[in-house]
Amino acid sequence: MGRLPRFSFLLLMAIFLLLATSTLDAKKPKSLPPVGEVSIELKGVGAIVGVSWGHGVLWFKGKKYPFRVEGLSVGDIGFAQISARGKVYNLKTPLDITGTYGALGAGVALAGGVAGLAMQNERGVVIDLSATQAGIKLNLGPQGLTITMR
Repeated sequence: MGRLPRFSFLLLMAIFLLLATSTLDAKKPKSLPPVGEVSIELKGVGAIVGVSWGHGVLWFKGKKYPFRVEGLSVGDIGFAQISARGKVYNLKTPLDITGTYGALGAGVALAGGVAGLAMQNERGVVIDLSATQAGIKLNLGPQGLTITMR
């Protein structure tokens, strides 16, 4: 491995580890009710480094807000289509949903696997997801998602 590719790989790993450790507190607030809901559709492919892309909808105070989702992960192998639904906590305005979310997880989805995941962004918004995956995908490392409004 040359000097530049090794540096890029180490930089990418450092970013993901930072994201992973920042989400260790990403737990559902026990005393607060959810203030919104999300629905997310993702496709992902990986060979050591995984890439995910897709779209979603936030339902907040009776209104619907579409958004885009992009993600990176380390340790991915395979392809999967992911459908997720979840509750949103600590959201004050619809724009607070935007940002970078991180989670630390390891798991395998085999044709219809179901997984749960809590993620938190830099604004303190917590999304507690329940996802169904179609396809075969192994993930061993940190995961990160970025949500932007459409």
